[in-house]
Amino acid sequence: MLKDSDIMAVLPAKDINRAKEFYRDKMGIEPSESMEAESVMYRCGNGTGFLVYQTENAGTAKNTQMGWGTDDLERDVEELRGRGVVFEDYDQPGLKTEDGIATAGWGKSAWFLDSEGNILNISQRA
Repeated sequence: MLKDSDIMAVLPAKDINRAKEFYRDKMGIEPSESMEAESVMYRCGNGTGFLVYQTENAGTAKNTQMGWGTDDLERDVEELRGRGVVFEDYDQPGLKTEDGIATAGWGKSAWFLDSEGNILNISQRA
């Protein structure tokens, strides 16, 4: 039933205006439309997108909430760092980063927080 339907991520924001600034200034993504006064939609590649909405629950998840695929992880990490994005470093069983990037048999990935404390990542498949 849903396998052919479009999907989108939904991210919480304690401060919708702060989130809009982060996605515009740090990520280089402009809103495609406003859904309501306290939510905004963004469109990315291949018809994908994500909604950011205001709620006090933002920043409480301890897992990756959304990610982008890339064909050049190092290039994108460098560009995002230049825009002020700070990448997380992990050293735990099954996940160790070096200079913010984890490498595994399936590829490479890097994680960062948005302005609302949501864990996001970019990945490059091997």
